[in-house]
Amino acid sequence: MTPTGRFAPSPTGELHFGSLVAAVASCLNARARGGQWLVRVEDIDPPREVPGSANRILRDLQRFGLRSDRPVAFQSRRRARHRAAVDQLLDAGLAFHCGCSRRDLPPSGTYPGTCRDGIPGGRSPRAVRLRVESGPIEFVDRIQGRVRENLAETSGDFVIWRADDLPAYQLAVVVDDADQGVTEVVRGYDLISSTARQIHVCRSLGLACPEYAHHPVALGAHGEKLSKRFESDPVARLPAEQTLAQVLHFLGQDCPAGLGLRELWPWAMVNWQLERVPTTAEAPA
Repeated sequence: MTPTGRFAPSPTGELHFGSLVAAVASCLNARARGGQWLVRVEDIDPPREVPGSANRILRDLQRFGLRSDRPVAFQSRRRARHRAAVDQLLDAGLAFHCGCSRRDLPPSGTYPGTCRDGIPGGRSPRAVRLRVESGPIEFVDRIQGRVRENLAETSGDFVIWRADDLPAYQLAVVVDDADQGVTEVVRGYDLISSTARQIHVCRSLGLACPEYAHHPVALGAHGEKLSKRFESDPVARLPAEQTLAQVLHFLGQDCPAGLGLRELWPWAMVNWQLERVPTTAEAPA
């Protein structure tokens, strides 16, 4: 199969150094092997979206020379496809309607199975949850190595359709990756905790799972996760070629000094090696 990667930002703010790292790493890892790189806007959470954010993110990606090999996809336009996947899981008995709210969950947040065998009297259906059985889910992360998680202990049956009648992230991302032919997911370490759940969704729907690689999360000078609100963010204060060079160094790709944007991309494409990306979960930008 043609290597196909993707960058899937949520329109909840601006493009910042941490998200640019994910965009560059996913792009290089696919294109350096003759593959494709896609952009998908994950706009399925209206309460959290910032007006105009999607357009500004796409504009900033172009400023750094990052352009999707196919038309940009918008997750919000695929609601019917997401709902069909949920109905498939319900029909197969792999998912169930749940009447619990967050306040019904224990402090650990692990769902106790309250509605597995039917919603208790007096409650109405709110969300849809995917059944989880005890036992480990294992995968080999191409940066972090072997990862093992027992979902029955860490999350329990988890939500795939929300109480506000919207698809949950864990379902939508899996369905969209499969439909777009994504073969690899390269993203920040802060999302590795979602991977076992997404693999479980893949398997439950009978879909092929992509390979995963989770790079370090970029931190500011005081250990905070970088976002555009921090004035120290290179995306906000430096020319594009300097910021891109910093991204490459952060990813362990020691590019020559003084290259312009047009020279940096060809160098990176030829010299990209995923094996050089640090395994440290968090690192200063």
